[in-house]
Amino acid sequence: MSLERAVRAKIASKRDPQQEKEAQEWVEIILKKKFPAGVSFEEYLKDGQVLCQLINVISPGAVPKYNTTGGQFKMMENINLFQKACKAYGVADVDVFQTVDLWEAKDIAQVVCTLFALGRETYRHPEWTGPYLGPKPSDEAKRDFTEEQLKAGQTIIGLQAGQNKGATQAGQNIGAGRKIIIGK
Repeated sequence: MSLERAVRAKIASKRDPQQEKEAQEWVEIILKKKFPAGVSFEEYLKDGQVLCQLINVISPGAVPKYNTTGGQFKMMENINLFQKACKAYGVADVDVFQTVDLWEAKDIAQVVCTLFALGRETYRHPEWTGPYLGPKPSDEAKRDFTEEQLKAGQTIIGLQAGQNKGATQAGQNIGAGRKIIIGK
């Protein structure tokens, strides 16, 4: 098996049909239209128009103008407009797929992850009343420690504390007592 085929197989194995189905249903509910029968998830999203429509419903005016006609470059520009709008909405850069992930179907799992990240981000926007996709992000991770637990934490010494002293001394002795003879 060639390296390219192995990489494609690994990426394809990351795809989760259940997550794709959930993402598709979420998009369909928001846009109030079904994906056409016989058209795959990635084919329907490929030109970026559906994605621009989606972000415009979630965040009105996020993509004021997108391309409905034109060649490959114009359609890839739609994907870029969607990506920028997602980031402006609050989706972390690391959660946004690369254009080739969708356009060349290189990593559809990452496209689905972006939709889930967008779905989670909608929880943080009170103007959005749903539907939502994915679990609600936590607002805080509050912890209550007793006075006894706090005092116990003060007695713990970090793993590296005091451990590099010997390394420094050993480094100073490297080469000590050796003679280097060049040419004879």
